[in-house]
Amino acid sequence: MHGRQRPEVPVVNLPNIITLGRLIAVPVVIWAISAGEPKLAFALFLLAGVSDAVDGFIARRFNLRTELGAYLDALADKALLVSIYVALAVSGDIPRWVAIAVVSRDVMIVGAIVLSTLMARPIAIQPLVISKVNTAAQIAFAALVLARESFAFEWEQPYALGLVAVGVLTGLSAAAYLAAWTRHMAR
Repeated sequence: MHGRQRPEVPVVNLPNIITLGRLIAVPVVIWAISAGEPKLAFALFLLAGVSDAVDGFIARRFNLRTELGAYLDALADKALLVSIYVALAVSGDIPRWVAIAVVSRDVMIVGAIVLSTLMARPIAIQPLVISKVNTAAQIAFAALVLARESFAFEWEQPYALGLVAVGVLTGLSAAAYLAAWTRHMAR
């Protein structure tokens, strides 16, 4: 024997259950924003963020990573962020253009993956550094907006900086993915 084989990891495991909980929390967070319950929305958003770190830690630490878990984690993250940005734009807490930029970037990435697959040129999207920075900025800005609404903070300068950071980073991230996809399709 050349090495030990990894035992089969059950699909129904703790990290995947935590991720499913985060996915189920999305409509509750959106309801809380639309119902004028910003403290509940903020608390659930923070809980979702913590659960994202916890499920990943448990999956890595106890070797419970699954293909389903990887897809569910990405789906839960995107569903939460896209939904939060749309809800915050509809409620007037952020400008609509920010939500449009966030949603458009994700639609573009998913569209590129689907198109590549349909053209028999599947592409494995690896998170780019700019994308990770963008996601962190989007999460931080959403948390700032929810905290501002929850606790009546008057943080105009951090809000304005966050708005610009999310706009610029979302655009740069979209451009980076588009460039990578274009190079892939040209090969």
